[in-house]
Amino acid sequence: MTKAQLKERFTAILALDSHPGHIAAGFAVGVFISITPFFGLHTVLAVAAAFLFRLNKLTTITGAWVNTPFTVPPVLLGSYKLGAWLLGQTPKPFSVSNLEWSYLKLYAEALLLGSSVIGLVAAVASYFLCYWLVLRFRRKDPGLAELTQESLLTGKDLEQEQEHSKP
Repeated sequence: MTKAQLKERFTAILALDSHPGHIAAGFAVGVFISITPFFGLHTVLAVAAAFLFRLNKLTTITGAWVNTPFTVPPVLLGSYKLGAWLLGQTPKPFSVSNLEWSYLKLYAEALLLGSSVIGLVAAVASYFLCYWLVLRFRRKDPGLAELTQESLLTGKDLEQEQEHSKP
């Protein structure tokens, strides 16, 4: 994904006709998924979570792509070391050069625990960051600012209000 495509995707997310909390929740769930060691399944898991929790698919999938090939090694290593520490284990030699499940399953318990903790912290932080960014972005456009103010007052998405007011 190019820098221009990434900017376009984030602009589309910030301008969605949804409550800022709904947008941020989808992104946060995606970020949690991106930290898990289920490589190759992040997008599928994001779509499933979006359907299950009725989240916006665009925001959830975008959040699931936060952990890039450049960030996977340190996140994976940190997840393993944190998980091993929480389990009271002495960390075994661990290399992130092989991301196949047949290799990672030797470290699964510590990886899953560590990635869950790191994913939860990252999800909470990304929720608040995304919420703030949506509000800040929308202040620049009078139409979006009005939409945001209305959705904050009612606690609903504008789309939901329009559906309920139809005869």
